[in-house]
Amino acid sequence: MTPATTPALKLNNDVDIPALGLGVFQSPPEETTAAVETALRDGYRHIDTAAAYGNEREVGDAVRDSGLDRSEVFLETKIWISDYGYDETLHGFEKSAAKLGVEQIDLLILHQALPSAFDRTLEAYRALETLLADGKVRAIGVSNFTVDHLMRLLEQTTVVPAVNQIEVHPYFVQPEVQAFGAEHGILTQAWSPIGGITFYRDSEHTSTLKDPVIVEIAEAHGKSPAQVMLRWGLQHGRSVIPKSTKPARIAENIDVFDFELSADELTAIDGLDTGRRGGPEPEAITLESFGRDIPEA
Repeated sequence: MTPATTPALKLNNDVDIPALGLGVFQSPPEETTAAVETALRDGYRHIDTAAAYGNEREVGDAVRDSGLDRSEVFLETKIWISDYGYDETLHGFEKSAAKLGVEQIDLLILHQALPSAFDRTLEAYRALETLLADGKVRAIGVSNFTVDHLMRLLEQTTVVPAVNQIEVHPYFVQPEVQAFGAEHGILTQAWSPIGGITFYRDSEHTSTLKDPVIVEIAEAHGKSPAQVMLRWGLQHGRSVIPKSTKPARIAENIDVFDFELSADELTAIDGLDTGRRGGPEPEAITLESFGRDIPEA
């Protein structure tokens, strides 16, 4: 197949980020290299990983083995809460950069807020600001931040985050967080953008992939429900990060730039929001419950 061309979005510091990327959350290390290699052959130019995923090294290996110039691939990774604090986060960058095998990371973000120790979150973000000023990263941001977390961050730091990566899919839209981000120039990046089988709308356990509204729209366009949901996210101006290790799904997920949803179709999908979160509550994140050592190598 001819590799797809992914359009770019402009971050608030004028850095371009490919609008669609491959996520590698829960991708076993032994499967990650092949998945990233497949994605890069299919035209993906944005890979999203994290220190806590345990597969940064495999992502770096795949990028180096792809034959693509380093400048052609946008690498995004995340600092885990166990490495929060100013010096700890600077070291967290060094660990991630070494595993990825790069000197500069395109986008480095904080993986969660740490509400029970928000001072450590602030110090971690100030470390990101230093890394940005030193040219070690091209852009910085956050993940899973609520409006309250963002307000507290903006009040006490200098650089507005370029990105807030949050759970967004048709059954959980987080309109207040997205609106606050848009008001302040923070791009919403959607993790789990197609919801998947673990997100249910009603007692019949209808997943997003089987939702009749989405299925009907997909049939009208000759596309899959997953492709419709990704297109929905893109047309709303979000960055989307679908995850798969299956070559057919990886190819399907990037084949979303040859059709357009109507305003009515977008509105119909918007109306599916349940307000129910699939991931952990941001306020429940503590070191005691979620802390883990991020190894040096």
